Amino acid sequence: MMRLALSDNGPALAPISPRREMGAYEALWLEKGATFKTLAAKFAADPSALPSDFVPVSLADQCASDVMKRLKNAGVHQFGIRIHHAGDYPTKLRAAKHPVEMLYYRGAWEISETRSIAVVGSREASEDGIRRAARLARELVDRDFTVVSGLAKGIDAAAHQAAIARGGRTISVVGTPLGTCYPKEHAELQETIAKQHLLISQVPVLRYANQAPPQNRLFFPERNATMSALTEGTIIVEAGDTSGTLTQARAALHQGRKLFILDSCFNRANITWPARFEAEGAIRVRAPEDIWSALA
Repeated sequence: MMRLALSDNGPALAPISPRREMGAYEALWLEKGATFKTLAAKFAADPSALPSDFVPVSLADQCASDVMKRLKNAGVHQFGIRIHHAGDYPTKLRAAKHPVEMLYYRGAWEISETRSIAVVGSREASEDGIRRAARLARELVDRDFTVVSGLAKGIDAAAHQAAIARGGRTISVVGTPLGTCYPKEHAELQETIAKQHLLISQVPVLRYANQAPPQNRLFFPERNATMSALTEGTIIVEAGDTSGTLTQARAALHQGRKLFILDSCFNRANITWPARFEAEGAIRVRAPEDIWSALA
């Protein structure tokens, strides 16, 4: 299938092949030292470039075939991609410090165009944290917001599950390729989101398969920056001083998004980050109305 490459503010420039662009993007990730930062710099230096401008056609096509095979073997038979300059790409992603050029997804892409708020926090969440996350998700659904999170244990899963149970919309931005689930016990939840809501991944399939788990863990904080860029704001329910959630907090402030921190975080004597982020512009949430008034 061919699509039209688009200039940011003008008419269509040329037809492109999504499959070939996918393969080219994956090939770029196989280059030594490739990171979101180095790839963002490559495309920033040539703002109109597509992945295929940097990769031989034969290599792009071979990588595309490899991706299709791997995803099919993982049980992913239908998926979509969004490529910068190729239409339907979320322009709000350009607010990220190192914006990604391509996203994989399963589900209803149009959900990404609704008003959305991220609800995130610790994997090792307290019972109170789980209850707060679920209550916030329900209240967001009642106000017609889409609940966005990262499918991790603890706060993320509680937010997704509460939004689904309330009959609302949810988006999961995962730190693995579409055909992988982490943690494994969330496989059913991930499949539900993929079939009935929206599942998004920016993780390159081939790079992920070719490197060890310690290196692949680095994809998780990177997805937090994308999660922030996709939403109007982020609510942090609870998190420790070394939590990956703080990556999203920093990203939200950098991207000009709202950052909400529950009052319970400020009341913990063993962490220092809430006051630091409040000083940088985060909103301390003493009552739910603090959120709704800021989003009005």
